[in-house]
Amino acid sequence: MKADEADSGAVTLIQRFGSAANLNIHLHCLVLDGVYRRGIDGAPEFVEVPEPTDEALQTALHKIIIRMMKLLTRQGVLVDEEGSTYMADNGGDSDEARVLRPLQAAACTYRIAFGPRAGQKVLTLQGAMPRETAFKQTLCADIAGFSLHAAVRCGADDRQALEQLCRYITRPALANERVQTNAAGQVVLKLKTAWRDGTTHLGIGPQESTHIHINGRFVAGKSTGSMAAVGRQHLFG
Repeated sequence: MKADEADSGAVTLIQRFGSAANLNIHLHCLVLDGVYRRGIDGAPEFVEVPEPTDEALQTALHKIIIRMMKLLTRQGVLVDEEGSTYMADNGGDSDEARVLRPLQAAACTYRIAFGPRAGQKVLTLQGAMPRETAFKQTLCADIAGFSLHAAVRCGADDRQALEQLCRYITRPALANERVQTNAAGQVVLKLKTAWRDGTTHLGIGPQESTHIHINGRFVAGKSTGSMAAVGRQHLFG
């Protein structure tokens, strides 16, 4: 089948946050796992494609990384010089750069941007047992800080699953049920999934203390016809 003989479809949403309220730009894509073509009578026919393999995802992610790095270089965001790539210092002396870059850096690295503990790690609560090894999920590729996930799929007639999938890819930065305040006036964020080191909550507040108690111990600076398939692509390593 030639490319001009078939039509696919996708919905993409740009997310700027991770589940820990950190800066984490990535794409949520709701994609048909097949294409439509016109039959002999002119009516559209859906042609389902086989499920992707881990090897196919690795190949696709490798191509995405190459194209993304070339695009960012052409736009002047990155500099490729003598085999090394680094961020371009465009407008480094502007008021916007001086204000936003420290905030972005703090948001990317789970560090505090303002106050007496500026530059230090946010307070973390270890409420689960640490895992010895990272969990390897099928149909999830990771290369050099980039990742591509395609493990979620729902059937054409499963409208409830499709609705849940749409709600997931359009969700806001924080869910109300995962945020609360404690007696010390800090905002406590419950992580959707425990980190590898057992961290289950983050503590964020205007006046950061070295430790607080909330059903556990916070440690400062230490992290003790189918319808569609969904993919999550992290843009920046």
